[in-house]
Amino acid sequence: MRIAVVHDYFTQLGGAEKVAEEIMRMLPQATLHSTVALTESIPAGLSDVSIKVSWMQHLPNLQKYYRLYFLLYPLAVRSLDLSQYDLVISSSSGYVKGVRTNRDALHVCYCHTPMRWVWGFDNYSQRESLTTAHRMVLRGLIRGLRDWDIGASRQPDHFIANSRAVATRIARAYGRHAEVIHPPIDLSRFGISNEQEDYYLVLSRLVSYKRIDLAIAACNLLKRKLLIIGDGPDRARLTPMAGPTITFLGRLPDRDVQYFAARCRALIFPGEEDFGMAPLEIAAAGRPTIAYRAGGAIETIVDGTTGVFFDRQEPEDVASAIERFEMLKWSEHTLRNHARGFSVEVFQTRMRAFLSKIGAHVSDTSPFAFDIQERTA
Repeated sequence: MRIAVVHDYFTQLGGAEKVAEEIMRMLPQATLHSTVALTESIPAGLSDVSIKVSWMQHLPNLQKYYRLYFLLYPLAVRSLDLSQYDLVISSSSGYVKGVRTNRDALHVCYCHTPMRWVWGFDNYSQRESLTTAHRMVLRGLIRGLRDWDIGASRQPDHFIANSRAVATRIARAYGRHAEVIHPPIDLSRFGISNEQEDYYLVLSRLVSYKRIDLAIAACNLLKRKLLIIGDGPDRARLTPMAGPTITFLGRLPDRDVQYFAARCRALIFPGEEDFGMAPLEIAAAGRPTIAYRAGGAIETIVDGTTGVFFDRQEPEDVASAIERFEMLKWSEHTLRNHARGFSVEVFQTRMRAFLSKIGAHVSDTSPFAFDIQERTA
């Protein structure tokens, strides 16, 4: 049985990359493909894995301009040769759902979201502060990319969504049903601390749709201490907004992330995420989350038990949620037990069951053995 795992691009570290990492751990005999793979954006668990990349890997200044090459990714995806594989699992938030496979192969797409910049272009472009001229040019290009994306969505035999919210988007955009299997949380990375310090935490890539500006504005209003772990293109816009109680820590080693996660008062999670792994990682450390009531957060946070919600993306609403949070008591062990429901073991069990259901039968021992008995559309 020849198996390929195909990831969109290793250009940043996020939840999608962690899912690709865990699928490869689950299928150690698989070959990993990607359009591009930047060394600093490869998860630690894949550091020893050989990644087959496309011709895009050799484009100039890829680290700086990978987002500007967006029209080239469909061509790169089509250039990947997967004809020798019997089972293809694509990890896609963009393009690799459209890979061409052997006619008799089984293709399962784990979809993190339909392309955000294609299906929500107006919101995306506003957050990126594009000029009217840029928006007009891009809207025409995006229209063509949306047509391509619809065609690409017909390639997989089956879809898996990382949340019910994404399953709904897949149905709306592609007219396809998706099984919901939540991403895995590595509980071993986080532990409960006996110490608690007086700060709130943001743990995120700094990109506009994450709405880190709301966390900054709310903590400015209340004069609460906020530590921001992560980096990204939105940092230049966010830095001037920060008052004296806000500190940008940039990207940190895993041990430092664990330290700050276990000792914070709470995570602030102000954006609408497809799934959002950070609230569960924080819960594994015994800490709650203050979150916008939308997207994947609805599926991962229990109001009043593992966090509190706010309903409008306004600084005053975030500030009110912080004040409400501070009046409640939280059980560290209840929070960690909640995170256990999204563990690596749960993810593997559900993935194994789904693959078996569609005809890729998985043995109970590792490495997993597959026997595709019937290709079902």
